[in-house]
Amino acid sequence: MKHWQRIVTAWMLAVAVLLAVHPASAQEGKKAPPVILDTDMVDWFDDGAAMILLAKSPKTDLLGVTVVLGNTWVETGTASAIRQLEGAGIKDVPVFMGVNAPVREDRFRYIAEEKSRFGRGADSHMGAAGYDRPASWQDAYRKNYGAEPELRPMKQSAPDFIIQTVRARPHEVTIVSIGSGANLAAALRKDPEIAPLVKRVVYMAGSFFQQGNVMPYAEFNVWIDPEAMQAAFRAPFGDQVIVPLDACEKIHITRDRFFQMQKMVKNPVFADLIAKHWMAPLFKDNVQFNDYIWDVLAAAAAIDPSVITEEVTYPVDVDAVYGPCYGATMAFKGQGPDGTQKARIVLTVDEEKVWNMIFDLCRSL
Repeated sequence: MKHWQRIVTAWMLAVAVLLAVHPASAQEGKKAPPVILDTDMVDWFDDGAAMILLAKSPKTDLLGVTVVLGNTWVETGTASAIRQLEGAGIKDVPVFMGVNAPVREDRFRYIAEEKSRFGRGADSHMGAAGYDRPASWQDAYRKNYGAEPELRPMKQSAPDFIIQTVRARPHEVTIVSIGSGANLAAALRKDPEIAPLVKRVVYMAGSFFQQGNVMPYAEFNVWIDPEAMQAAFRAPFGDQVIVPLDACEKIHITRDRFFQMQKMVKNPVFADLIAKHWMAPLFKDNVQFNDYIWDVLAAAAAIDPSVITEEVTYPVDVDAVYGPCYGATMAFKGQGPDGTQKARIVLTVDEEKVWNMIFDLCRSL
């Protein structure tokens, strides 16, 4: 009996030594948490950087990129996503084209008048509503990048991909929603039972305890399609984390940071995108100019939740009644209206951690 005890003890010691020498081997069976990025994609800051962060991080397994209407038409956003994935040499992350119209059918017809009547003093940005829809994603790619695409989007629609993925991996998938929320709303309309099967949704959306940006009370991602974001906020997801302007507007991209980032990037595709970024001439001509990095914060929070340093939890909702407050996000310290869900509202993030993530990404490109 003692002989076998000595053999077992020796075997356990050998295993312990091997694990001490090769600790990574103990983690080989563990896979990074699965993530879907739902985005109204633009080049580099802010959606593009968020996508490449998620794709390159060992802490997340980016299953797919679902493109939605918002800052861009789906065709333009798809071309941008494909260009950046190609540039980064990432060929195993599929892209899916999604919803290309707001829930309210006449939303874009009156949006300029709405800005004029209710949006005095607010940002003039109107996203896709401010320019003509491209004929195809290929046309957008050729026009914007002067080349032919190497990759192609998948034939499956973005909402169907979300449904299929969540049902295949219940209580596992985190959705990082940095667009209008219309793909989520469409998936929920088609299959409402997926909501509790989603582990977490991390949004960049809204402004709760401060003014909006494109409208006095509204943030762009919500305002462009308020009914869609209301449907998402009201869904009983496993967990909802919202990174609103309250957190985003505490983190600035300055002239020094922009040009520091530009010097780090050696990849010719991304060097070109940064040089042509809309911020570049503003930083060049105005030493006082600064701006924000919005969607990157949601990606950072999904990768490393410890970047969140201050948050509150309240029932939340979206004002979907057309008027001066259309698209405003609301938090209720008491009981929320019927149908609302609680969400974690991020108020502050760790600025140093976020910029370290961004600079590490730039050095890798």
